[in-house]
Amino acid sequence: MAIATFGAGCFWGVEYFFRQIEGVTAASCGYMGGDDKRTTYEQVKQGNSGHAEVVQVEYDEHRVSYEQLLAVFWSNHNPTMLNMQGGDIGHQYRSAIFFYDQQQKAAAEQSKLALARSGKWGMRQIVTEIVPAMPFHRAEEYHQNYLKKNNLPSCHLTY
Repeated sequence: MAIATFGAGCFWGVEYFFRQIEGVTAASCGYMGGDDKRTTYEQVKQGNSGHAEVVQVEYDEHRVSYEQLLAVFWSNHNPTMLNMQGGDIGHQYRSAIFFYDQQQKAAAEQSKLALARSGKWGMRQIVTEIVPAMPFHRAEEYHQNYLKKNNLPSCHLTY
């Protein structure tokens, strides 16, 4: 199994979209990108931990490619919004791709460039950061599969 990690605003909706993909064997809400060794939702929510809300995706590379996961990432949030998605505002809701190797980095950069050249977002700049993966901190259990557990629709706007 391979691992990919994405930040695209509130992790509940991001997790929901990745769980729908055939070949994704697990999707976990968590935190990445900050300085703290251990963190909690309350610390991240306050916006001073440096972490982003992220989803770590475990996937079978024989059934789904990293490029397909990138396509899901790009199509389910607004990558031109700096430090926010919808009503969620702050650095913890930033658009980010955390890469684990040079192949993921290259694929992420290529897909970001292709999206920018596509004209989908007009003249707006794609602000998604592409950065090395850091330690993943799994979110508290009540956040895992939150929308399904609470019989809620996706909290993400689709673009």
